[in-house]
Amino acid sequence: MSYRIGVIVLELFLPDAHSLKDKRSIVRSLVAKIRQRFNVSVAEIGHQELWQRTVIVVAVVSASAAVADKSLTAILGMVEANLTSGHVVSAEREML
Repeated sequence: MSYRIGVIVLELFLPDAHSLKDKRSIVRSLVAKIRQRFNVSVAEIGHQELWQRTVIVVAVVSASAAVADKSLTAILGMVEANLTSGHVVSAEREML
């Protein structure tokens, strides 16, 4: 059986976070929305000590690279739509 794993690493800027508590609240909400809507693995992996920046990684497993890439594109679009006052600094994709 063949499968593909798609990974996207998102670096986010969160200007409305004025403390680590604010940032955790924003990140938890975003991670929960991604998990609920797409049924994927999500984790915060970087800038955990900074108030206004974070790095989130999302992993998708699919039967084909095209479907995995389509899911990653949809996830990126949802993240951009949900960051009303922040933005995506970088988005790096990889297919395994």
